Amino acid sequence: MQPSTDIAAWEINEDRLPPLGGIEARLRFSLQYAVLAPSSHNTQPWHFIVDGTSLMLCADRTRALPVVDPYDRELIMSCGAALFNLRVALQHFGLGYAITLFPASADPDVLAQVHALPTYAGDAGIAGLFGSITKRVTTRERFDIQPIPLDIQEQFVRAAEAEGADAVCIDGAPARERIAELVAEADYLQFHDPRFRRELASWIHPRRSNDGMPAYSAGVSALLDFAVPLVSSAIRTFDLGGGLAAAHRRLLEGSPLLFCIGTRADDPAAWIAAGQALERVLLTAARHGLTASYLNQPVEVDSLRDDLRKEAGLDAQPQLLLRIGRGPQAAHSPRRAMNEVVS
Repeated sequence: MQPSTDIAAWEINEDRLPPLGGIEARLRFSLQYAVLAPSSHNTQPWHFIVDGTSLMLCADRTRALPVVDPYDRELIMSCGAALFNLRVALQHFGLGYAITLFPASADPDVLAQVHALPTYAGDAGIAGLFGSITKRVTTRERFDIQPIPLDIQEQFVRAAEAEGADAVCIDGAPARERIAELVAEADYLQFHDPRFRRELASWIHPRRSNDGMPAYSAGVSALLDFAVPLVSSAIRTFDLGGGLAAAHRRLLEGSPLLFCIGTRADDPAAWIAAGQALERVLLTAARHGLTASYLNQPVEVDSLRDDLRKEAGLDAQPQLLLRIGRGPQAAHSPRRAMNEVVS
């Protein structure tokens, strides 16, 4: 029997917003869309502090991943993705916004301050993305190998660039093969680290219901096979060549497009930009009926990151590696209650 999970957040209906709702009401309502952003291991590492018609977006470091993400790079990118969803929702509900990044130099946990404004000039580039927020989902299964048209690939690149990131589409066989080897090597290095296995298992534990990756989800049960034995003290030797690495190689082979996002700098401001670029790309993909999942392992292993940059042909620091395609319908990941993430 599958445990119950909190997926009601994905059923949010804009009709629930009172038609005469003021700026503060619309700002608070928009946060229900912000929290639908993706995050590493579905940690949802954000906290919003609302004060009238403004709010602060804060990093929740208690939900960090110190092994796989020791500098909180992916944590901050996750918060950047939530910030982008908030922008899309605010515009949809007729509000403008003024955003100041890192407004409190003495408190690095405050990533952004957002002031909601009564009028807006409008951003045509994100105007059509609102409906994709509740459709976006991570699919960890093989995709239809049908190629993605070049014009849609170009839309992905422009979406990332609009947020200040660099991006490249990778669909050539030689580069894909070399990147598959990097993913396999990164898998080997990560899963032979008992700290990594313990951290991963703690976020896909079957008893988690409102965060993490549900253990019964497609593609996650295989990770449990590798991660859980350590947690239960039954340490064993992992045959990653024929196991998880092979599974990831099959995902690569069954994906029509690899997409790499990078930034020229490699600091918190760049990570927020990468997170916003990520969500803009994902929502653009969802609008075309496409989905994505992540193969970030070569980015997470420092010794392989520059190799990925070279193989991808990216003139920037790689931040994210995605596989994009048309896949089977996948369930949404659970979400924390709003009173846990908003104060």
